[in-house]
Amino acid sequence: MEMQIFEVFSIIGTIAFAMSGAFVAMEEEYDILGVVVLGMVTAFGGGVIRNVLIGVPVTTLWSQGTFIMLALFSIAVAFLLPIAWIGHWKKTEMFFDAIGLSAFAIQGALYADQMNHPISAVIVAAVLTGIGGGIIRDLLAGRKPLVLRDEIYAVWAILAGLMIGLQIAKGTASLLILFAAVVFFRMLSVHYGWKLPKRSLHKSEEKTATIRGNNHQI
Repeated sequence: MEMQIFEVFSIIGTIAFAMSGAFVAMEEEYDILGVVVLGMVTAFGGGVIRNVLIGVPVTTLWSQGTFIMLALFSIAVAFLLPIAWIGHWKKTEMFFDAIGLSAFAIQGALYADQMNHPISAVIVAAVLTGIGGGIIRDLLAGRKPLVLRDEIYAVWAILAGLMIGLQIAKGTASLLILFAAVVFFRMLSVHYGWKLPKRSLHKSEEKTATIRGNNHQI
């Protein structure tokens, strides 16, 4: 049963992230090759990074023929959708991104847990699988990665990994509840604009420059 849930989360995450990458590529006015590349790295980039860190051969990616075809099909659908439909999708972009984050974070955590890795590795696997593809997508699109800025994003992947690593969520029902909870709290953080603390040096530099200018005038 857990393997079936693992497959379901893999399918959901692949579709959500492949389409997300494709839409970002079209926003940046990339050609069809660029759309395919961004869609594929968004769908599989996090999993590849995770595999490297937990000791799984990267070449296992090529054994996932069904998921690769699913990603390519999702990218093709995204590319061929009417502009009006894409406009409607953009209104729910964060929702689909939250679905991909939740599905892949849980999938990555389950993967590491099944290999009997310690809880630290389970959390890392959850985070990298959930956010790795999005980071690569944003970098290739010339954007600052969303997860590295001020939105609460990776925190929900960490909590998903923690719940699985501590064996709190391990049955079908509890995993589905965890999936829904991560999506819910991610959307809640978007709606209310929850942010992690940050410190900017730009204001300090501007203040220092102003003080130096005033001293120079005196």
